[in-house]
Amino acid sequence: MEQCIAPDPALPPLRALYVDFNSYFASVEQQLRPELRGRPVGVLPVLAETTCCIAASYEAKACGVKTGTPVYEARKLCPDIVLVAARPPLYVEMHHRLVAAVESCTPVGRVLSIDEMVCPLMGSERRRDQALALAARIKARVAAAGGECMRSSIGIAPNTFLAKLASNMQKPDGCTVIEAAELPRVLYKLKLRDIKGVGRAMEARLRRHGIETVEQLCSLNAATLRAAWGSIEGERMHAKLRGAEVSGPETRRASVSHSHVLPPDMRAEPAACSVLHRLLQKAATRLRSYDLIAGNVHLRLTWRDDQVWRADQRVDHTADTRVFLHAFDILWRQRPRRKVQLLAVGIALTDLDDAAHRTRDLFAAADDSHDKLNDVIDAINQRYGRNALYFGGAHRALGSAPMRIAFQHVPDLVVEGD
Repeated sequence: MEQCIAPDPALPPLRALYVDFNSYFASVEQQLRPELRGRPVGVLPVLAETTCCIAASYEAKACGVKTGTPVYEARKLCPDIVLVAARPPLYVEMHHRLVAAVESCTPVGRVLSIDEMVCPLMGSERRRDQALALAARIKARVAAAGGECMRSSIGIAPNTFLAKLASNMQKPDGCTVIEAAELPRVLYKLKLRDIKGVGRAMEARLRRHGIETVEQLCSLNAATLRAAWGSIEGERMHAKLRGAEVSGPETRRASVSHSHVLPPDMRAEPAACSVLHRLLQKAATRLRSYDLIAGNVHLRLTWRDDQVWRADQRVDHTADTRVFLHAFDILWRQRPRRKVQLLAVGIALTDLDDAAHRTRDLFAAADDSHDKLNDVIDAINQRYGRNALYFGGAHRALGSAPMRIAFQHVPDLVVEGD
């Protein structure tokens, strides 16, 4: 008869199940377009030779293509690659379908990005066998809701941090469990850059402190890691590596921004200006949807020779599109006049604050028609479509600058849909 060994009560139980949808954008394209299945696929922000892949299917990854690979390099690495333009609204729709599929199995604690979420494990789900059974149910529901191409890797661990690490250990379509009793040995095979929170700069910093491997990282005490990190984040890392669920410092949105790699037919300055008008109007709509105001407009221009120009224009804190457009016009007139074509443009509303903190102009009329105008524009566009009503500067670019999906931001199709 097999002996049943009770878990050590001093060790943290399995508390987090992390779901990561594999090669998400490319997988959605393969699901919706059966002719792409089994073929190397690269997803581009726009169909242009001067851009790069924002996603790659596993068939393309096998050839060395990854996120950020330029188109010309992707063609060299994988001559048979199929390059497709991103379709963000479809990715958002699939995201909500898959979140619902996971929710049908267990509550989703937090949606962390368009292709990642974490679920808290409760009661008997904290046992290894029950957690694995739950993971299998989630995979089956995801496949049923999204289709055969929508695979996921699942990580199960004592905290969210380790569960994410576990989800990356077996891709695609894997399921990995990290139990407290296995820590920290199970992490030794990882590279420093595999650890969330260790980017290129932090890796160099750790190496300057003599930390070359994850094993060395795990062997240090909290005080030493704090010194190596140069902040309390080192202590947080010490706790997370040992299975503690550590909540990060409260964060608030720092900006509302949009950027766009210009297609070849929109790289002349008049067309690029129209694209920026469209981006700014979209950003202002998002700002109001968050009930925020902004005190600065930031403009970024990138030319084909990789030269970048940035500038800022202060405004009284507001959410008024017309004020932002006036600030943009000032910035646009200040731009360098160059013979090189523009390649990419970006606009950001920064210095954000809650709308409730807005100070009204003492000399403004009591009936602020700008607020009413913005409300009317937002209401009409939400009901009849994003281009139903807009300021004329964006007219030439109505077919440009479609929805984009940024890291940790899932667009609202009602507010941001094109």
